[in-house]
Amino acid sequence: MAEEKKHYMTLEGKQKLEEELEYLKTEKRKEVVERIKVARSFGDLSENSEYDSAKEEQAFVEGRISQIEKMIRNAEIIEEDDSNSTIVSLGKSVKFIELPDGEEEEYTIVGSAESDPLEGKISNDSPMAQSMLGKHVGDVVVVNTPGGEMEIKILEVK
Repeated sequence: MAEEKKHYMTLEGKQKLEEELEYLKTEKRKEVVERIKVARSFGDLSENSEYDSAKEEQAFVEGRISQIEKMIRNAEIIEEDDSNSTIVSLGKSVKFIELPDGEEEEYTIVGSAESDPLEGKISNDSPMAQSMLGKHVGDVVVVNTPGGEMEIKILEVK
């Protein structure tokens, strides 16, 4: 059997997943089962859009439960490492500027399970993070993006 992919995440990210899993198992499942019961009471299931919708939601919820369980089972917690604060690594925030004259930006590099670019968290699998990992403050890095190459300069790692 192939080894399952590790899901890198912070302790906080793992706790959020555990909370979501608990909610899905204890509350959401019951809500969906109740929706199915109500829809069944409407009669003919072959033309019952409420029933179809509830069954689709049930499939989504069960799929999400399975996905979260797998992520938690294969979680690799990102340890805080203050030993070298000038090297970009998983779990650290990186401030950089796009060259030649871009704005300063800052992202925290996290595992794909908790990435959220709108919250300033990018996946370690993203082209941006892949290009920066292992680099130092002051390094100029070429990032291959879907829109082409761009150069950035790493200003700060924390």
